[in-house]
Amino acid sequence: MNSQTLLKTKLSILNFLEFAVWGSYLISLGNYLSTVGLSEQIGWFYTVQGFVSLIMPGVIGIVADRWIPAQKMLSLCQLIAACFMIAAGWYCAGAGAEVHFGPLFTLYTCSVAFYMPTISLANSVAYSALSRAGLDTVRHFPPIRVFGTVGFICAMLFVNFTGFQSTYAQLFTSASFGLILALYSLIMPNCPVNKGQSKSLAESLGLDAFVLFKTRKMAIFFIFSMLLGVSLQITNSYGNVFITSFSNVAAYADNFFTKNANLLISLSQISETLCILLIPMCLKRYGIKGVMLMAMFAWVFRFAFFGLGNPGSGVWLFILSMIVYGIAFDFFNVSGSLYVDQQTRPEIRSSAQGLFMIMTNGIGASVGTLCAQAVVNKLVFSQVTPEAQMEGWRISWYCFAGYALVVGVLFALIFKDRHANPNLHPQRAEEMGQGSSGFVTPDPQYKK
Repeated sequence: MNSQTLLKTKLSILNFLEFAVWGSYLISLGNYLSTVGLSEQIGWFYTVQGFVSLIMPGVIGIVADRWIPAQKMLSLCQLIAACFMIAAGWYCAGAGAEVHFGPLFTLYTCSVAFYMPTISLANSVAYSALSRAGLDTVRHFPPIRVFGTVGFICAMLFVNFTGFQSTYAQLFTSASFGLILALYSLIMPNCPVNKGQSKSLAESLGLDAFVLFKTRKMAIFFIFSMLLGVSLQITNSYGNVFITSFSNVAAYADNFFTKNANLLISLSQISETLCILLIPMCLKRYGIKGVMLMAMFAWVFRFAFFGLGNPGSGVWLFILSMIVYGIAFDFFNVSGSLYVDQQTRPEIRSSAQGLFMIMTNGIGASVGTLCAQAVVNKLVFSQVTPEAQMEGWRISWYCFAGYALVVGVLFALIFKDRHANPNLHPQRAEEMGQGSSGFVTPDPQYKK
């Protein structure tokens, strides 16, 4: 095995573990919360991931850029997150059916506060290692990122078939993966920090990543990333709960899919693994605007198919929703992360990834999940009969689809990107020794 193959293998395992931590509970937590009487608070557990993403990824990214190598920060954050997740599981185990919102929410919040920055840190570790090895991140990162989705799927299926999707054991599962990753991160290639001798206050605090907003194209890109981020956590928050709730309707009481919602939803992640591999080709052919538009309209279909389908004769619509999710999620998250990396100077790489995380999983996802919670509580959980709740779910999904459609149309009209004669950002091209062989146009306002 040559050095480049070994490097890609190590980074693939890193991504597998990174997303196995998240996949252990992200889709099924709402199901557990509903079993302990916290249905109306489900949205808060997903919104808090956005709240902490407003601050933590940026702060941790600054530390990784300036003082502590990214791979060591990744290890430390995973260790702290796992400890808090163990504490949350321990509390639930002791509380039984008397789980209170306050204690569980506090421990869970502390855990995700340290987990969320690790997503951008893992990206930074991969981008740094690949670039230093002379490999093109656009071509070589997507196949590595596929293993993150594989890890997410494996964790989901493990939780599904062990019956953990409706118990607190999913929290312990997540913590176990986190502890393994905390150790594994320490053998990753070193990511050099940038300890410049003379820096302004803004540079010292890592705020220089906000210089990207000075370019109209990048400012519009970040704003629409935030608007699209509104959609990110809606099906994660309520997809499992929605499918499982069909069991309250007599016609679907014994349906296979209502009892194995995680299994059905895992098709979304399987779709991801295929769609990630299409990203380099699609970026080269259609540019970032084309790829982002595909993602936006895929969200329209994702929500609409949920509203139209059912776990019986309409299960094929659910399956279609799972298939388009790969485009909706990956063509936005992975392509957006690559685009930001290509437009960013190496010394602010981690900070820029943190900024992208703030706009999408921070502001966007926070607003989106709170709004979704208000809609679902009003249209679904306020209803008395199962039939009325099902109708409420249907209207809710159509509302979410309508929002995604509006965002997609506005993006098509407003965002401009010169895809012809593409080039890397000048300093990124110099770092990779590629001259001008990337996929994005250079920032005309950039001054070295």
